Amino acid sequence: MSVAESAKKVYEEDLRSRLEHDHRDEYVAIEPSSRRFFLGKTFLEVALAAKNAFPDRKSFVIRIGHEAAFHIGAFSP
Repeated sequence: MSVAESAKKVYEEDLRSRLEHDHRDEYVAIEPSSRRFFLGKTFLEVALAAKNAFPDRKSFVIRIGHEAAFHIGAFSP
């Protein structure tokens, strides 16, 4: 399983119900092997926190309450 798949599984199983009410629109970086996570207001903040805590492991960042961390382009009806 990839890092992204593993982190999404941790998010769905453990974090979604805990985080979406109080932290919507914030970011969470998840290091899936340890199941540790890092909350913050920006993508960079949580990515760096995870990298500092686990310099030899990969983490995955999710924007809480959204399907993607970033939206690119514009919506046109």
